[in-house]
Amino acid sequence: MNPSLRETMREKVAALDEEGVLSLVRQSLESGTDPMEIIAACEEGMRVVGEQYERGVFYLSGLIMAGEIFRQVLELTQPALQEALKGEASGRVLIGTAHGDIHDIGKTIVHIALRSFGFQVEDLGVDVPPQRFVERALTWQPDVIGISGLITSSYESMRETVRLIRAAVSPSIPIIIGGGMMNEQICRFVGADYWTNDALKGVRICEEIIRNK
Repeated sequence: MNPSLRETMREKVAALDEEGVLSLVRQSLESGTDPMEIIAACEEGMRVVGEQYERGVFYLSGLIMAGEIFRQVLELTQPALQEALKGEASGRVLIGTAHGDIHDIGKTIVHIALRSFGFQVEDLGVDVPPQRFVERALTWQPDVIGISGLITSSYESMRETVRLIRAAVSPSIPIIIGGGMMNEQICRFVGADYWTNDALKGVRICEEIIRNK
């Protein structure tokens, strides 16, 4: 994707221009643009919306509208994304957004990417209590557990979730945390094994875990 198109797409998402965004996405897909580049450009626009919300420029309705636009972008890009990411991996990944957090856009992207690579994925949704992760992990026996979180108040819940999983499921099951603000320091605080703020990196981590299992 050329820089000019990327910037235009970002600006249209930031301006909540639903028709403009979806039109650009369709045109880009028809011209063979990498679907992950399209998603990345729209993610940049989503971050601008979040910043505007924090400054009081947008209200909650703006965040909701931005989320709806992004969901439609994911729907449009999913067929091309699945084709571009087609792989032969196999394994079970249990994912969910930590208790106290209702953000699910990043998790949805990871879900699509993992399925495209052949993983079985069970998504527990958002605002998932630690015990729910434990209960489902005991029943479904995943190879990897992914916990998503965007807001800082979710980190304590992530930490408790990891603690319970280690105690009740397995002390060695690989746990990945994901979200736009994640870093090595948060990963150590939470007690997870891996962290990522990029969907494809998350897939690569899961592939490596399965290969080394």
